[in-house]
Amino acid sequence: MKNATIDLPSLPRQRLGDQIADVLRQQILLGQLPPGKNIPERETAAALGVSRTPLREGLLVLEAEGLVEMSPSKSPVVANPTFVEVSNLLLVQSALEGLAGECACDEASEGEIDKIEDMHKMMLANVQEPDQIKFFQIDMAFHEAIVASTKNASLIKTHKQYHSRLWRVRFLSARHRAARDKAMIDHGRIVEGLRLRDKEQVSSEMREHLRRAIDNIRIVFAEEETSTAGNG
Repeated sequence: MKNATIDLPSLPRQRLGDQIADVLRQQILLGQLPPGKNIPERETAAALGVSRTPLREGLLVLEAEGLVEMSPSKSPVVANPTFVEVSNLLLVQSALEGLAGECACDEASEGEIDKIEDMHKMMLANVQEPDQIKFFQIDMAFHEAIVASTKNASLIKTHKQYHSRLWRVRFLSARHRAARDKAMIDHGRIVEGLRLRDKEQVSSEMREHLRRAIDNIRIVFAEEETSTAGNG
């Protein structure tokens, strides 16, 4: 007896909820949806031309990333973490990336290092790119590729959890030209260290790269406080 063929529709490449998350994430990163801003579900769904169900799916993705705070009785709100909360997360992330750099020197294949170096070259070629999101995405992919090359499932999972929660603050840290230029120097030394399998160099560069972000974020928070006081 012939097995019956199950006729199922083909699935879209990306869920609608993920697409909505992408749109809202970009607005949050660019400050079009600022920290503390309400995201009314009915109006937002109407503006996007979707129902509230996929909108809520997208919002739950952003909640898991720490970009949105959900409440059963209130409208979702763009997360507004304090400087202390952000700096604590960055300290842990710097330790994770330092460990990843050390492990990558042992575990990364030459092909994986080639891809990491290609991302660095792409960033160098786009350092003047006006599309801040595009440049930032390559930057984050560079770090994710190093962590992935460790083949350490626990490290990869833990890093992903912190990585997603720090997207906005790392974007704010990286958006200034001086920070971009310094990041390119850091990335160059990280790639050099990977080629040499120099654990100390790669680990140190990755830790310090994240710790410098704390200083950049301190400036951003100070600027926002000054702006708020000026408008008060």
